[in-house]
Amino acid sequence: MTALLARRHLLLIAGAFVAVAAPARATPAIVAAEIAKLLDGKVAKRGRVKLEVPVLVENGNAVAMTVSVPEKTTAKLTAFHIFAEGNPLPNVASFHFGPRAGAAKIATRIRLTTSQTVIAVALFDDGSAWTDSVDLLVTLAACLDDA
Repeated sequence: MTALLARRHLLLIAGAFVAVAAPARATPAIVAAEIAKLLDGKVAKRGRVKLEVPVLVENGNAVAMTVSVPEKTTAKLTAFHIFAEGNPLPNVASFHFGPRAGAAKIATRIRLTTSQTVIAVALFDDGSAWTDSVDLLVTLAACLDDA
């Protein structure tokens, strides 16, 4: 019985340490740091990439979104990266495009924990980075905390 209680105490202490060590949700500062790490010193400009996601989301479990480069450019798209400022893991998705890729467009669904800003970053083969963001309101959140 004593060994069982000791094990439970150890698990409670470890669980408390994990809860303190890792935030339950990303913050705008964490997302900015992730984007800065991705860009490696470059600055992403606004424009050239279009993020389409509803401003009012009824259910955060499956939020439809589209990211595209609507205008023709001489540079080739190499990747889209999607970030969500309120999710437990801020880098929601990454899509990489090869030299034979067709249209510079993706459509997918993501989970969102709460009302937040979703950011799309597009990387091009000329070294440029472009971004778009949408502030949205989630009425029924996904990935709820147990607290």
